Amino acid sequence: MSAGQLPVDLILFGMIALFLVLRLRSILGKRQGFEGVPEMKARRGMGPILEGRAEAPPAPARKLPEPGSATALALTAMHGVDKHFDPSTFLNGAEGAFRLIVTSFATGDREKLRGLLTPETFAAFEAAITSREALGQTQRTEIRSILEATIEAAALEGTLAHITVKFVSHQITLTTGADGAIVSGADAVTELVDIWSFVRDLKGSAPVWRLAAAQNA
Repeated sequence: MSAGQLPVDLILFGMIALFLVLRLRSILGKRQGFEGVPEMKARRGMGPILEGRAEAPPAPARKLPEPGSATALALTAMHGVDKHFDPSTFLNGAEGAFRLIVTSFATGDREKLRGLLTPETFAAFEAAITSREALGQTQRTEIRSILEATIEAAALEGTLAHITVKFVSHQITLTTGADGAIVSGADAVTELVDIWSFVRDLKGSAPVWRLAAAQNA
């Protein structure tokens, strides 16, 4: 073998090695530095998708008043009137009522709202729904998650109990006109703070807490 020449078998092995490298690159692709970070996608009404598994929305932080506070003493007095009353159970039910009332108002379901609101509050909600319908508007609301549910205040007047709850939630809420254009709200997740007041006669025949007032903080 003269100087400057390579054995044929060495050249052949080199060509095979080059072919394998190119083949592997075509199969595996090039790393861009982010393959270690899982892709997260969002599904409507669900938590993010992490590596093919749906994550449940985080459980809300339910907060009771400080022991010995005026609100805590009022809740204790309510238990004295109705032995079945429990603040934690109430807060769990209030969260369910919040979801149901918000979605029922958006869809204009008057029958569901009637049993969950006081007559005065129902009249206000129905008037808003009627006005929306007259304008040909449609409301879309999705509660993505409730971050916090806190008992802010409580009072007992005879057997009539009042409890105010603060809800912090992530929602998509928007109203569109007859032409489909957005009239109010946005097609994006927004953090909202609502202050709702519930009432119930603890000695009454109906065990349902009804929404007496609602406002945005």
